[in-house]
Amino acid sequence: MRRNPRLGTRGSPLAMIQARKIASALEVVERWPAGHVEIVPIVTSGDRIADRPLADVGGKGLWTKEIDAALLAGDVDFAVHSMKDVEVVRPVEIRLAAIRPRVYLQDKLIGAASLDALRQGAVVGTSSPRRAAQLLAARPDLKIVPIRGNVETRIKKLEAGEVDATILSAAGLHRLRLDHIGVLLPLEVMLPAPGQGALGVECRADASDCMQFLKMLDDSASRCAVMAERAFARELGGSCHTPIAALATVEHMKVRLRAEILSEDGKERVRDEISFTGLDERPPIKLARAMLERAPESIRGLFATA
Repeated sequence: MRRNPRLGTRGSPLAMIQARKIASALEVVERWPAGHVEIVPIVTSGDRIADRPLADVGGKGLWTKEIDAALLAGDVDFAVHSMKDVEVVRPVEIRLAAIRPRVYLQDKLIGAASLDALRQGAVVGTSSPRRAAQLLAARPDLKIVPIRGNVETRIKKLEAGEVDATILSAAGLHRLRLDHIGVLLPLEVMLPAPGQGALGVECRADASDCMQFLKMLDDSASRCAVMAERAFARELGGSCHTPIAALATVEHMKVRLRAEILSEDGKERVRDEISFTGLDERPPIKLARAMLERAPESIRGLFATA
């Protein structure tokens, strides 16, 4: 590229930090000077609509459609996303060129030392159907209310007493240097969303130059894990309304995929896991079909493929 490469991102404080991490990594591997990658903030529909759950107004596409449009129009050269916020079916004109290494996978409870420490009937703020169902599975007495906004906004609502507790991802808190906030929730209680904790970088499918240098950022183990999780979710035909959790871990290219699907009230849940080798979407697809087949109607009815 003759001009400075342009990286598209949402404009929230967390998104800007994530974009800077990607830009810095590129500048190192390409031996570009610091600041060579131009970061282009883009306001998405998800940022503008902060008073309603995403599931009620269009789903995960609200985080990506304006960035996709900028990418396809050539206004940016590549874009960074939190993979848990990216639809599992993407435009054919766009390629996921790199997935960065992920370390922080779990959710954190903010506002109490543990779920058991919450008072009877405590109010917990979350707009995630997955988190809501998992919370209710563990504590049916809790009252779940929707809460939107960036991390700072949610913490302020907690401090103002609007809710007794909320749930945030450990990865986001770490990137904001807020590791001291909250307590990790055990995976047995709250398995994360597909793609949680991972940053992905996309570019146009016909941009071979971008693909070439972005692949230097790709972490093969994280790609195996995230693609397995996304294949599982895609086969289910889920949406923002459906409580889906999936976590793949990789060691020596051996993938262990744990997954669960739940009814909206958390009263019913199907859990399973598989192990397989390498970047292969067939086992996650098979797992999704098997889990859906034995799920009760309260769960099966939530999915398009049921």
